[in-house]
Formats: sequence, C-alpha cells, structure tokens
Amino acid sequence: MSALTNLKDLSLEELTAFLIELGEKSFRAKQIADWVFKKGVAEIADMTNLPLSLRERLSKTAYIGRLEIIKEQQGRDGTTKYLFELADGNTVETVFLKHNYGNSVCVSTQVGCKMGCLFCASTIGGFYRNLSPGEIYDQVLRIEQNKKKRISSVVIMGSGEPLDNYEAVLKFIRLITAPYALNVGMRHITLSTCGLVPQIYKLAEEKLALTLSVSLHAPNNELRNKLMPVNRKYPLEELIPACHEYIKKTGRRITFEYTLIKDVNDSQGHAEELARLIKGMLCHVNLIPVNPVAERRWYRPSTETVKRFQTILERNRVPATVRREMGTDIDAACGQLRRKYNLALETGGKKDGFLD
Repeated sequence: MSALTNLKDLSLEELTAFLIELGEKSFRAKQIADWVFKKGVAEIADMTNLPLSLRERLSKTAYIGRLEIIKEQQGRDGTTKYLFELADGNTVETVFLKHNYGNSVCVSTQVGCKMGCLFCASTIGGFYRNLSPGEIYDQVLRIEQNKKKRISSVVIMGSGEPLDNYEAVLKFIRLITAPYALNVGMRHITLSTCGLVPQIYKLAEEKLALTLSVSLHAPNNELRNKLMPVNRKYPLEELIPACHEYIKKTGRRITFEYTLIKDVNDSQGHAEELARLIKGMLCHVNLIPVNPVAERRWYRPSTETVKRFQTILERNRVPATVRREMGTDIDAACGQLRRKYNLALETGGKKDGFLD
C-alpha cells in the first residue's frame, strides 16, 4: 500500500499532474476530486463516470485512504467522540460538536504528541507519527457522512501540535476550504498551537483568514516552563512578539487559551500579570477551567475564582470569555484526547480503545 498514492493527499492541481503523467485527460481530475473529497467514495472502482480502463489504471497506482470508525461515544450535550483507525493500525480521536450556529469537528493532526504539556492527555504515551493531509481531511469527511449533517467549521485542536506537522496541516486547510472539496469557509477554521515561534512567523506570511489560537496557560516564564516544556525553547519574550507580528501581517485577532488550574495559575496576581503581558493586543482570552485527566492531579478553581479572573482581565480592557464546557463526560473536551487504543494494546487493556 505504501507504494501507492493516496488520492486524498492530493490537491486538484496535483491530481491533474498525476493524471497527465498517466497519459489521461486533465478534466478527469475534477471528476475524481468530486468523488474523493465530496462524495467520499471508498473504492476507485465506484467512480462510475470514469472509463473502466482509467479506473483499472488508477487502481494499480493509487488508492483512496479511508479511516475506519472503531467506536463512537455520545455525550449528554450532543457531543460525539470518534475513535478512528488508520491504515497502519494506529488510532486518533476526533470530536463532533453541535453549536447553535452550526456543526463543528475538532481534528487531530498527530498520533500522540511530543510537546509534554502537563495538563494534557494527548502527550501521555508520547509521540508516534504525523498524520497526512488526507488522514486529517478524512476525519471531517467521515463524520459528515456518519452524521449526515453539514460540517460548517473545523477546529484543529485535537491530539498533536498542528504547527509541528506544518506542511500537512497547511495542505489540509487548503483542501478543506477548496470549492471542489467540503468548501468550509477559511474564517471558520481555528488552528491551535502551544507556541512554536518560527512556525507562527511562517504562518503569518500565508496571510490566511483563519483564527490562530495560542495556548498560553501562564503569564510568566517560570510558571510556563513548568506547565509547558515548549516555553524553555520559545519563552514569552519570543512568543509574544511573534503574536504581534502575526496580527500585523494578517489583521486577524489572536485567541489566547488559558487553562485555569486551582492554586497553580488562577490567582488575582496571575490575572493582573496576564493582563499586563497582552494588554493592547488585538486578542481575546479563552478561559478554560482544567478538564480532568486520570493521570494528572489538577483541580478546577471555583466558579467565583474563574469569574474573578475574567473580571480582572476585562477591567484591564482584555476581552475574555469562559469556554462553554462540551464533551467532558466522554473525555472529549480540551486536553482530554489521547492515543488510547494503542496504549490499550501495549498495556493489555481493553481493545475497544476506551480505557476505564
């Protein structure tokens, strides 16, 4: 299979070049793109408006990558978590979210994660590999097919650090927003990063109309070094200027994600320090009371503490909201996705991929 080309990894331009190299007419590329990216056909043989001879030739050089749904979990609030199996037996978790403004999918970009953030389950078990553009795309397509509902927005916040898989993620974004594919609006794409500074500068040059979400979680280097190892390489003195440059280049507001952990980063002093750090920026702070992860011993602040933190930011003219909690009961909320299925196999746990 590795010697064959996954058609879901190819843009329309690449599909066209691929077909020309096979000696076929270029107009066939749009027909194939429609089957692959919109209709979600599983087999090349099912592309019935292509000549049989072309389908046979394609089958010798290419295939249609397809994630298999191993399990679904339904949350009380309408959130659904999917466990997908990849062609090599690895798995990723993906989340479907219902909003009053439409349906959203939170995709994973890596199997596991190497960033090591102490409050996140995705890094438990370490990093295995990057996903290809087609594997990221298929998470959205398969859920749209399964739900039989239009996906209107995509959040690139699942397992993995998107900017650590930069080229594949950028290609996925261009695919998912393409008119010949699912045609999700660029302004309805949110990309999250823990703060890879060189890639933030690189992304700024793309001048995409997506929303960049930067995981901050601490207002100073000492605390951020403890919570997020990435800060030791790219401290706040480098990250904040990169964010300024991103805003300048794109004209887009940045969202700063701030996970509130009881007695760790939730004090009045932390709120005031955070306000000083980002005051005057075109930004918004998304406050997230920490979600439970079995292996971690973090606790949520009280509702009063969360409200006080928000009030201090707003008093300093830093817009802030508390993220609506979704999917926590099925471990589908922020920081709860992981490579469970593989861990289950490695430790002799349940093969269904959802460990107790």
